[in-house]
Amino acid sequence: MRKLGQIRKPRKTKEEEEAPRGTGDFGSAISALCEEKGISKEKVIETIAAALAAAYKKDYGKKGQNIRAEFDEVSGGAKFYLVKEVVDETTREFVEEKEEKEVEEKQGYQERTHGDAEGNDEERLPRFNPERDLTLEQAKKIKKKAVVGDIIETVLPEEKDYGRVAAQTAKQVIIQRIREAERDSMFEEYKNKEGEVISGVVQRVEGRNVFIDIGKSVGVLFPGEQVERENYRIGQRVKVYLAKVDVGTKGPGITLSRVHPDMVRRLFELEVPEIFAGTVEIKAIAREAGERTKVAVASTEEGIDPIGSCVGQKGTRVQAIIEELGGEKIDIILWNEDPAKFISAALSPAKVLRVDLDEGEKKATTVVPEEQLSLAIGKRGQNVRLAAKLTGWKIDIAGVGTEDSEQETENSEQQVEEKEEDVVEVVEGKAEEEVTEDKTEK
Repeated sequence: MRKLGQIRKPRKTKEEEEAPRGTGDFGSAISALCEEKGISKEKVIETIAAALAAAYKKDYGKKGQNIRAEFDEVSGGAKFYLVKEVVDETTREFVEEKEEKEVEEKQGYQERTHGDAEGNDEERLPRFNPERDLTLEQAKKIKKKAVVGDIIETVLPEEKDYGRVAAQTAKQVIIQRIREAERDSMFEEYKNKEGEVISGVVQRVEGRNVFIDIGKSVGVLFPGEQVERENYRIGQRVKVYLAKVDVGTKGPGITLSRVHPDMVRRLFELEVPEIFAGTVEIKAIAREAGERTKVAVASTEEGIDPIGSCVGQKGTRVQAIIEELGGEKIDIILWNEDPAKFISAALSPAKVLRVDLDEGEKKATTVVPEEQLSLAIGKRGQNVRLAAKLTGWKIDIAGVGTEDSEQETENSEQQVEEKEEDVVEVVEGKAEEEVTEDKTEK
């Protein structure tokens, strides 16, 4: 007897009773797998279809058959097709059973005695396989307009009961295909990030190689890509430059770097909004990792100070980059189209009195005060070496005494004044010529 207030459940229809159970769970499992592995849904369904085709062939097919499966994700069922290609004498070699045995014995004898020398003189056509191939006559019985090269599919009976071996085969196919798809997906993802700075956590240290967890994969920081003074500990968070991504058997082979010059460029793009927006441009970078870096910058818009933008208020922007690089010194230099002025700026903090250029050999001879000669050269020649890398010119430095340096500055100032006077005289001369021409015309 039904209690008062109890709602009676409606009876299921025949279609609902016959419908496969667990379809919703199966669909949600596919979606969860796609999200976890970062694989497209089409790839997962294709993998399941390939696994079902392998299982069907194992239990109900023949060795040489080419079976294709269509998996329906809504119903959870599958349809199977026997795939055959239409061939003729130009694409296949037709051999009778007796002749086939004789040919096989002959080939085996040749391989044992002479190797493959005689067998590979001419390229042989593949033999006709009745499990995979159809003659044109046979194909036209199925499809009247069939031609050589067509693919004809025949529907196979559906089977639901599979043995243990077939199930194991399907499982192996799914695992292998999912791993391949995951590997390809990871490769594409990190290949697109090549040349960027990413954050990671030190996972382990093996010898001098440091393995860094960068999310879905692990990259390697080889000894040549490490800064000499830096030490890495497990669990440490570091920023690294993604230098190279290669295809590997166990996943993408990711090579990381902490010494690449473009790492400084990317850090400036992250810290300086003007560089990211393009109003300030980094023209050149010269770096000796862990020691010093020179960066040449220029403005693409009037009214913007490129050096001030990079330094930031009270040096906050450049200081953040210096801390990320472990205290590496950074010189920010104003880029100039005039090579002499650019070389003078590149040798900062030394004061350059004169620059003589030899454009043929692309060599520059610079003159600095005697007391600033060591400053211009730098510790172990580092300053002049970085200036040469930055400008692309060979730089020789000569020092002069105090009196000579004063004379050099006076001479350079006098040369500038003389040039300015010459310009004024030329302008005035042109003006006088125009006035005389006007008078003669009148």
